[in-house]
Amino acid sequence: MLNISPTILTEKISKLIRSFLNKKVLKLNSILNKVLKVAALVIVKNLAKVASYYFASKIILKSLKKFITVVLYKEGKKNYSLLGSYRLITLKNTLIKVLKKYIANIISKAAEEHRLLL
Repeated sequence: MLNISPTILTEKISKLIRSFLNKKVLKLNSILNKVLKVAALVIVKNLAKVASYYFASKIILKSLKKFITVVLYKEGKKNYSLLGSYRLITLKNTLIKVLKKYIANIISKAAEEHRLLL
């Protein structure tokens, strides 16, 4: 069983945010990654507290789970009645993006340590 500590270190959250690409589409709450990186200098401690609370309580607010999927057509396609003629873009909440990446990093590290991917 994977044991994830509910205490999230501020450094790890800060490092995750710095790893986000600047030129990504706006998220559901309209926060650009570039803006989040600048704001992280001020909000990272509070963000870590909020994330720790969600892990400890095992509750995620419905509002954080919401997302919007935008359908864009690919230019130059001859037949737009085919699904392959479109591209789906999902706009998620920025906090959930940070939490998911944090969990994915923990799982990847555990898989490497226990040699689960061999």
